[in-house]
Amino acid sequence: MLTISQLTKDDIIIVHQLAKSIWPDAFKDILEPAQIEYMLDWMYDVNTLTEQVQTGHLYYMITLDGVPKGFVGLEPNFPDVGTLRMHKLYVESNTHGKGLGKALLEKTIEIGKELDVATINLNVNRFNAAVDFYKSQGFQIVKEENIDIGRGYLMEDYVMVKEI
Repeated sequence: MLTISQLTKDDIIIVHQLAKSIWPDAFKDILEPAQIEYMLDWMYDVNTLTEQVQTGHLYYMITLDGVPKGFVGLEPNFPDVGTLRMHKLYVESNTHGKGLGKALLEKTIEIGKELDVATINLNVNRFNAAVDFYKSQGFQIVKEENIDIGRGYLMEDYVMVKEI
């Protein structure tokens, strides 16, 4: 049985643990191991995640038969009012094709409607297979971005948008 629940600052460590488990596999063919580790330390530090929750970011975890399998991280009104930014959506690779990512995306759309926003946007690595998933769910590529994240690393992303 699939269950989606909102995480508080007290249980945000689950996102940290899931990211540490999911990212090396998700990005092994796209990024160098050192860049994966650098980005995990930068974006998934427990203190960073806790601060995000305290400042309005929303995190939801999906479980399958009671076991955490993935998460989504959202920021209302970013970069503009009326937009819901999906910063993170990841599920364990052994659950791909079982509807978990789609369930998290449907939850995101539900939250967007509750918040009365017009669009959902996200960045996704241009070489990530998830680009096709997002396209299949109605997202459109609106531009490319190259983001210098330090230490000589670059995020080569598409910005994608879905009207809701």
